[in-house]
Amino acid sequence: MSVMRNATGGILSYMTRHRTAANLLLLIMLLAGAVSFPQMRAQFFPDVVIDNVTVSVRWDGAGPEDVDRAIVQIVEPALLGIEGVTSTSATSSEGSARIRMEFEPGWDMARGTDDTQIAVDSVASQFPEDADDPSVNRGFWRDRVTDVVISGPVGVEQLALFADEFVTRLFAVGVTRSSIRGIAAGSTIVEVDSLSLIRHDVSMAQIASAIGEEANADPAGDVAGSARIRTGVAKRTARDVAEIVLRSNADGSGLTVGDVASVIEEGVDRNRAYFVSDAPAISIRIDRSDQGDAIEIQAQVQAVAKVMMETLPPQVNIELIRTRSEAISARLAMLLENGLQGLGLVLLLLFLFLNVRTAFWVAAGIPAAMAAAIALMYLSGLTINMISLFALIITLGIVVDDAIVVGEHADFRARVLGETPMVAAENAAKRMFTPVFSATLTTVIAFFGLVAIGGRFGDLIADIPFTVIVVLIASLVECFLVLPNHMAHSISTGSRIRWYDLPSNMMNYLLDQFKKFLFRPFIRFVIWARYPVFAAVVLALASQAVLFINGDVQWRFFNAPERGSVTGNFAMAPGAKRADSIAQMQAFQKAVEEVGATYTAKYGRSPIDFAMAEIGGNTGRGLAGADTKEPDQLGSIAVELIDADLRPYSSFAFVADLQDAVRRHPLVETISFRGWRSGPGGDALDVQFSGASAQTLKAASEALQTALTQYPEVSAVEDTLAYDKEELILELTPQGQSLGLTIDTLGRILRNRLNGIEAASFPDGPRSATIRVEVPAGELTADFTDRMLIRTAAGDYVPLADIVTVQQRSGFSTVRRENGIQVISVTGDISEDDPARAQAIMAELEKTILPKIAEETQVAFNLAGLAEQEDDFRNDATRGLVLTLAGIFMTLAWIFSSWTRPLVVMAIIPFGLVGTIYGHWWHEIPLSLFSVIGLIGMVGIIINDSIVLVTTIDEYAKERGLYPAILDGVTDRLRPVLLTTLTTVLGLSPLLYETSSQAQFLKPTVITLVYGLGFGVILVLIVVPALMAMQADVGAQVASFKRALRGLLRGRGPRLPFALALVAVLGIFAVTLGWVMFSGGLPVVLLGMPLAAVLAPLQMGFLLFLAGSAVVLFAVYALSALVLALQLKR
Repeated sequence: MSVMRNATGGILSYMTRHRTAANLLLLIMLLAGAVSFPQMRAQFFPDVVIDNVTVSVRWDGAGPEDVDRAIVQIVEPALLGIEGVTSTSATSSEGSARIRMEFEPGWDMARGTDDTQIAVDSVASQFPEDADDPSVNRGFWRDRVTDVVISGPVGVEQLALFADEFVTRLFAVGVTRSSIRGIAAGSTIVEVDSLSLIRHDVSMAQIASAIGEEANADPAGDVAGSARIRTGVAKRTARDVAEIVLRSNADGSGLTVGDVASVIEEGVDRNRAYFVSDAPAISIRIDRSDQGDAIEIQAQVQAVAKVMMETLPPQVNIELIRTRSEAISARLAMLLENGLQGLGLVLLLLFLFLNVRTAFWVAAGIPAAMAAAIALMYLSGLTINMISLFALIITLGIVVDDAIVVGEHADFRARVLGETPMVAAENAAKRMFTPVFSATLTTVIAFFGLVAIGGRFGDLIADIPFTVIVVLIASLVECFLVLPNHMAHSISTGSRIRWYDLPSNMMNYLLDQFKKFLFRPFIRFVIWARYPVFAAVVLALASQAVLFINGDVQWRFFNAPERGSVTGNFAMAPGAKRADSIAQMQAFQKAVEEVGATYTAKYGRSPIDFAMAEIGGNTGRGLAGADTKEPDQLGSIAVELIDADLRPYSSFAFVADLQDAVRRHPLVETISFRGWRSGPGGDALDVQFSGASAQTLKAASEALQTALTQYPEVSAVEDTLAYDKEELILELTPQGQSLGLTIDTLGRILRNRLNGIEAASFPDGPRSATIRVEVPAGELTADFTDRMLIRTAAGDYVPLADIVTVQQRSGFSTVRRENGIQVISVTGDISEDDPARAQAIMAELEKTILPKIAEETQVAFNLAGLAEQEDDFRNDATRGLVLTLAGIFMTLAWIFSSWTRPLVVMAIIPFGLVGTIYGHWWHEIPLSLFSVIGLIGMVGIIINDSIVLVTTIDEYAKERGLYPAILDGVTDRLRPVLLTTLTTVLGLSPLLYETSSQAQFLKPTVITLVYGLGFGVILVLIVVPALMAMQADVGAQVASFKRALRGLLRGRGPRLPFALALVAVLGIFAVTLGWVMFSGGLPVVLLGMPLAAVLAPLQMGFLLFLAGSAVVLFAVYALSALVLALQLKR
């Protein structure tokens, strides 16, 4: 390390003596941050972007099991073999297959898409002939910014025009990712019944073909460049379509579409319809890409809405719901306010313990390092979000640690050693380079260990290690290349005390008196009673571990900040009409009003900010099996609650009361309410069953859902395997074959009858309108096979029932596969209002409920969602902690040129848990993943004080005895040790008392660092002196043993007792611990010992080995002492 110090000495001397160079570097750091900060985007959380590619295949008329067998099971093995693919999930539903592949982070997605296309093309020839060509699409990431709701007492068609105009205005200002919901594309239905087809001897395909030819006009060309000719007139209105001629008769009359069918133009709200109270509404979702700024986009949307409101009818409103801008700004402002408070406390501490000019230049390192770090964050693509801003707050106190050590030592050399200010500043930079560099390096290594955490949560916290590391590097640069020059011109060498230094002089005088009369005698006592003191510290650690083991301190993996959005979805039973769905929707609306009124009376403020109901679909996360329902059988309600900081209850409590208040319609099949969360976490409850048939998996799912009904804290429980419609399998009989019919011809006719035919599509404003030929819904009943007539090649009509055999089969609406294995997932939400209760439910589920279901149904299960992510996080965190400790040990071994000194320095790490666990217990906050993040970071911070103490003691030990060196070193370094720790603690302490609900998920990290470091600094001042004294004792014993061994080898000393002792210890090992390791049990003669029946064989064997070895060693010691006494007597 001295080589590095010598190599850097020239640079340090130059920067200390060259004022312009130092100030120029400071100016560059400040300007870089000032230029970069305004250009950084603001977000709530960092974007967690998962690269994916989706393969879609259409096969009209096929059931889910057919799609799975004929398409998914063929293509999925080929997709799993693509390089870079981490997982696949396939869903087979009626008429379609969808396989989604996720790739490794950072994978070349253009290559991944090409590889997918090649893999699909290689197996596409094995697909059914009438299946469409497969489609390969690269997934694009999007994030909701806000929803715009246009509502009022006007027609839906008029609202649709307003929505189109609004989207056009958004596009003009650069907001391009918007989607309108509640407007269906124009559709004209040509409804023809079977009797008309037979009476006029015309087919549905002929009608569709005639309409398709007339719906579009074709250009023919130009005449002499002055005129353009088009053939025909596009016939697209209901009246025009009805007049299309299907066939001309010999008498000159014609058969038109209107003669055989009814032509109906459907409304734009035929699929989805939105309602705000009783008024119709249309919703527009606004999204952003991973490069979009949510705050800027929302501001543009608000500006467009404000301008457009001026042109709308008086009762038509434009409202923005689920807005992100205010939430992002408020949360970042909250963190910024806490950061400024922490900065104020840090500055106050500096000015209390350092003279004003030293404190000023030490504090100047904060904006310099922060500005440089912000510039590097901007260049690396980071944003200002709750995670990165929190990381900056973490570094508020750490960033001045280096400057405190250098500045305080420069002041010490000038005042105590009498060096000139320039020489004192230069020597301080050189002298402190080794401990400061090593302390910073260990902290960097500790936070770099967080990089080992992968997955979604690794992406979530990735800003913390990067931000902290760049701040520490910038701080290191500032404290060695800028601060020494300023210190050289600010250190006062006179004895006169200036008035503005009176507070720091008073504090230092009190500190000196404390060191002289209390602290120094206490350290002397610690050295003298080192073994009892160390045992007491270990006991304190054990007492805190007991709090965690006994459950007084709970564990909760991720407490996601709640959002004020609540959604309720419902699905009606088969046979329900749109009127039934509207009745259930109105029951939802009434329940929301009743619960809102109850909460208003109870808490004095309405909890509801906005509510919008829907018919024709689900809101947010749709119900499982919703794709098998008719649009008219689905509905939902979306409720926006007031800000979480304005209400004393959680959205989960509101959801629970809302579930109880909803009145169920007789035909309702499923009702599900859930609250929204922020962050990348999965479902709180997510159980996957596999390893059996679909029917068995469904039985296991239903058993689990039944078992969960006993827990009111669990809501929105559903599975991914919904029952499908009854499936009829038709086989052509020999009679049908004799009439010239084939199964392919019959399948085409039935598809046309059951699904209809799209005759034409054409642009209709911003959407595409269609003309379809369909059979009336009244004909498509369960007995259609008895009533349907099929036209033969000879022109005759025969009943379908006469030419086919019918088999009935019931199945499921979807078939899901994960990495090629068929699975069913049961998902739900668990209220986190009572963490202990939530943990108890999960424990009961994992230890009792699921094993019982698995035993009864013979299925395999595993916990997915948050539980799976928690296991991955624990493994990654353990790996990161091991790498961190290994990196710190190797760094310290290099710095101290010793294998034992790093052990003394690092011995303080476990004792940081004393404060950590106590802090969580005191604040009644469970340990979480952010506690683990704080622990990994604390590893690097807590040993910094230990490094400073050990370095100083080693230096003092060169000139005096070890015990005086320990006493003087610990006493002399008390002030910098206290300052460096207290700055970090005070920088974070405002967040410790932050009441905002959106900051609660960060509190575990704050508690870990504040309490861990607060208790840690006390324990460092106790443990390091005790350990160094104990290490000296061990060293003396080792040296004595080596001398005794050398004496034995040279023929001096009692060889026989030593040899007998060695043989005896080996014998004891053989009959105790060795016997257990070899045979798995104790020898028969030892089984009658008192504890043999209580302890495990390995534990009993180890205990007997220790006891026997102790007896042998004591006997050898006594015998050797006796022999030595006899020799001395002679």
